[in-house]
Amino acid sequence: MSRYLFFVSELYALAILRPLQEAVRARGDEAAWFCERESLSEYLRPEEVRLASVQAVIDWRPDAVFVPGNWVPQFFPGLKVEVFHGFSVGKRSEARGHFRVRGSFDLYCTQGPDTTQPFQQLQQQLGFFRVVETGWSKLDPLFNGRYPRDQRTRPVVLYASTFTESITSARVLRDTIAASAQRGDWQWLVTLHPKMAPDIIESYRALEGPDLRFAMTDDILALYAQADVLLSDTSSVVPEFLTQHRPVVTLRNRRPGPHLLDVQEIAEVIPAVEHALQQPESLMNAIRDYANRIHPYRDGRSSERVLDATSHAIQVGRAGLTRKPLNVWRRVQARQRLGYWGF
Repeated sequence: MSRYLFFVSELYALAILRPLQEAVRARGDEAAWFCERESLSEYLRPEEVRLASVQAVIDWRPDAVFVPGNWVPQFFPGLKVEVFHGFSVGKRSEARGHFRVRGSFDLYCTQGPDTTQPFQQLQQQLGFFRVVETGWSKLDPLFNGRYPRDQRTRPVVLYASTFTESITSARVLRDTIAASAQRGDWQWLVTLHPKMAPDIIESYRALEGPDLRFAMTDDILALYAQADVLLSDTSSVVPEFLTQHRPVVTLRNRRPGPHLLDVQEIAEVIPAVEHALQQPESLMNAIRDYANRIHPYRDGRSSERVLDATSHAIQVGRAGLTRKPLNVWRRVQARQRLGYWGF
């Protein structure tokens, strides 16, 4: 029986790791959680096993540690597996963001060719980790039938925005969305990130009515499944939604392309949504091409592939790999963050 640890530094990790937990349990193996901050443990479910201290993790001796983030304590036992917190959306340079290698991981489970190829190049250059394309565990519920679409008589438009103040569209689009809902153009779903400014959240919550539903949820996939079109900006929700092969309208996206209906002016937003609902052939072909690059897997079994890749990496060990960088300062920082100095 194998033991797998889920290392949680941010709340979004739960949605990424829970499909993995299901796959682990289906194989008859053990899963446990370690939360970097005590407050995160409040979101664990009663049936989920929590290891409350670093010493408990060390004593439990996991075979692998799954991490949807950019750091993991090297003194934790087990193979260190990066499963990613999202797709690369261009919020920051790739050298500082998605493709930055910090020397923490033994295995990168990539989401699709767009991620796999750069990491394979880094693997060849650096030599101390493996790369396996598996698909992304977070999206498994979107494709395994967990979220059947509701019966509807009108199109559903989902609005979701990044919380980053410098690029969010939430402040400037509030009145446009309010006017559309008041006209009854279509059914609106609105969700905002918990880190969004509180005044913005309250301003959208006030719009709730027959043609607009406001939802603060940790299960945004359920909203994706119901929407015909997404309206957003430079948010991580954009590529996630596109994997369904459904259109996205963005306002001033930092990385526009033929797979998006990106507009620069607020007055262009509603006409762009209307156009997206028609699903023009050229746009839909571009969306399918983009989705196949970032995440071609639509079988809901990415978690299974992650576990298979992890089992193989454990079996072969460090054979063929160079030594991981020592990174003394980063190791000290990890102990400081967790307040653990045992050896």
